[in-house]
Amino acid sequence: MLFRRWPANAENLNPPSRGSNCSALDDVLQGYSLEKSPACLLAMVFSFFKKQPPEKKMPARPAAVPPSAHGRGTASGVASSTEKPKPAAAPVGLARSDVPFATPATTSEGPPLELSEFVFSEIAAEFQVEAEVDPLDAEAEEAAMFYANGQDAAARSLLEKSTRERRSGPAERLWLMLFDLLRLSGQKAAFEALGIEYAQAFEKSPPVWRDAAVSAPVPGKVVGTALFKGDLLGSNDAGFEAVRLALKKNPHLRLDLSKLRKLDAGGCERLLALLQQARRGKAEIDLLGRDVLGALLDSQIATGGPEDRPCWLLKLELCQLRGQLEVFEEMAINYAVTFEISPPSWELERVVDGEPAPLELAVADQLLTEAYIIKGEIKGARFGDLQAYAAANDPVLIDCSTVTRMDFLSAGALLNVLTSVKRSGRQVIVRHPNHLLAELFRVVGLRGVAEIELARN
Repeated sequence: MLFRRWPANAENLNPPSRGSNCSALDDVLQGYSLEKSPACLLAMVFSFFKKQPPEKKMPARPAAVPPSAHGRGTASGVASSTEKPKPAAAPVGLARSDVPFATPATTSEGPPLELSEFVFSEIAAEFQVEAEVDPLDAEAEEAAMFYANGQDAAARSLLEKSTRERRSGPAERLWLMLFDLLRLSGQKAAFEALGIEYAQAFEKSPPVWRDAAVSAPVPGKVVGTALFKGDLLGSNDAGFEAVRLALKKNPHLRLDLSKLRKLDAGGCERLLALLQQARRGKAEIDLLGRDVLGALLDSQIATGGPEDRPCWLLKLELCQLRGQLEVFEEMAINYAVTFEISPPSWELERVVDGEPAPLELAVADQLLTEAYIIKGEIKGARFGDLQAYAAANDPVLIDCSTVTRMDFLSAGALLNVLTSVKRSGRQVIVRHPNHLLAELFRVVGLRGVAEIELARN
């Protein structure tokens, strides 16, 4: 609708009768030309008459109908070909930006999955929730982590509080951790004071103070030690070759047989040959783990059956070394009856006073252990050469007797290497860590792949 200025001779046009409102409207419209927006003029007209312009109404839409089993977009059974189905709204409280799988997953069997179609299970069947943590384990773990991070004061404060509150049973491990902390930090007076409390609480002798630093080797005869690798079988060439090489490097050798699980006549024969060779060459082989060896021999020997003769001879040799004259004589008679030959003779000069001192009482640097030795304070280590050592040795021995501290990252790196070693089928033994280090190994999970042998005080 267009408006023009009312011409001056408007009365000659015989317009319809107008009221006062029309006269006023003429005044309002004075000065508006055709260039003005018709919509703007229309709004002003309705404003003048105190009326609202007609609202623009949205076209009516059909009511939404849930998708039927045969398809979507139908209402009252009639399909709508012109109206596209609207996408399903996201569930309340869950936006696409809040989840990692914002792009719908698709399959070849159906339409894209929507967020509302995901069903989250409460818990996986194989996942076990730990209801509660043992407070003792928690305190030991926290103290071990404090010490590994170099926070000695925090570790000591925690352990002192724990030992005041826990004075019996499994809590002894916390006391032993505190003993090692005081020893490694050189606090002898506090160590001895703790020893008095320990004796009262646990009713046994406390650990003995020893210097953290390894003392210099004492001049004199140096004793080497070798752990027999594998079982005492005639087919175990690697185990016997390792003993031969160790004896060649050191004429006084302690041979540890405590890890044996089985033996046969061929293995006993080869061990006897090594002992006789050492004796002829003015060398010495001291057998550790004699109880284990004796029990295995007893299970193999049968009186009256002319079998496994080397097992009989090794048993007689063991009785000789132990000074068991009565057992030796009884075995000799049974041997003569069974095999119808004279038994070996008793030699008093070959009797050993007692079993050699345990391995942990020896100085690590004086031992020929065939072990991978870790020393001092370990920080940021990756143990790159351990894999090569493990490839040539079984069991794999990790000597931690002179480790004063190891940080968490190094312990994790050691775990990674030993895990791959364990998967190759080798036995892994970590021996003589202090109690703080042993708890750190428990935290990282090293006990799952290695045997941890703590040092005896």
